[in-house]
Amino acid sequence: MADRITLQLNGESHTCPAGLNVPQCLEHLGFNPRLVALEYNGEILHRQFWTTTEIRGGDRLEVVTIVGGG
Repeated sequence: MADRITLQLNGESHTCPAGLNVPQCLEHLGFNPRLVALEYNGEILHRQFWTTTEIRGGDRLEVVTIVGGG
């Protein structure tokens, strides 16, 4: 297994350690997993599957940050 993988995040290439699940990868990339919505390889990935989904090289993530306001 390679030490690092390359993935697409919001259309840009990024690297992260291999073997991370979705929340771990998001944290590595600087996101708070509780405050984002995620599209994974073209489909919405529901939170119940995040901890069991391992990020692999070539995956495409679209991350939208949730912003509160008044």
